[in-house]
Amino acid sequence: MKKCNVYTRTGDQGLTSLVGGKRVPKASLRLESYGTIDELNSQIGLLLTYLDNPTDCDCLTKIQCQLFAIGNILATDPESTTPGKCKITAEEIIELEHNIDVANDGLPGWRGFTLPGGCRAAALAHVCRTICRRAERLIYALDAQEPVDKNVTAYMNRLSDYFYVLACRLNFLGGTEEILWHKG
Repeated sequence: MKKCNVYTRTGDQGLTSLVGGKRVPKASLRLESYGTIDELNSQIGLLLTYLDNPTDCDCLTKIQCQLFAIGNILATDPESTTPGKCKITAEEIIELEHNIDVANDGLPGWRGFTLPGGCRAAALAHVCRTICRRAERLIYALDAQEPVDKNVTAYMNRLSDYFYVLACRLNFLGGTEEILWHKG
């Protein structure tokens, strides 16, 4: 078996390659976008270590796979003559909306803005939500410079909603009272 070096030294000068071969600065908005997707994916991995519900775990694992696809889409040079192989479909957005509805089913109605926290799993779901929102903002900023697939932006918008509802659900199921924000 041939050993694969983790280090290539090709990025030592602050450039990296997009899918398609184009070299871009590591500080580019495109890299910030898919780097934040990677950060979110890692936080989901941590969140999974606090969960034991197979439905939640399966849903989050599928989300992780879709985030890899989004990372691939964002890491692909839009000017490349070889189109990317990954896509986010309208059906995947609808499935995510369904998962939001399922997670929301049986929860008490909205009582006001909640402070992030609660049980550890819910607190991590809130961290995922805020990273997801940052990724979404970066992707929209990138979209202002060069077009990004509208299914990617829609998926990211729904995904932050999913994490909010998941946090509420985890607190509810764990018997942890959410702390409501009171402007003072």
